[in-house]
Amino acid sequence: MDFIQVYTAIDSKEAAQRIADAVVTRRLAACCWVSGPITSTYWWQGKLEQAEEWVCTMKTRKELYDELEKAIKEIHTYDTPEVLATPIVVGNESYLDWIANETQR
Repeated sequence: MDFIQVYTAIDSKEAAQRIADAVVTRRLAACCWVSGPITSTYWWQGKLEQAEEWVCTMKTRKELYDELEKAIKEIHTYDTPEVLATPIVVGNESYLDWIANETQR
């Protein structure tokens, strides 16, 4: 079984918590950290921008990525939300088993 961490950033703690609650309740992620605030600097529509954001870090199975991305986009307020996944190459076997068990429906 392949595992991933999925990241998104959003403009308020409340919105980040809505994403966390939705994806964990739907068992699309076993866990979602909400961290922040952070400061993001980026280009948007030809302008250099800076914003305060909160990051959601979700732990899940790779096979759930498409459904997880769809759920995030349903809630997200940005026109082009960041939704990125990185593979979990290795980890504590009992923690990975926990992710697998908590994302079963």
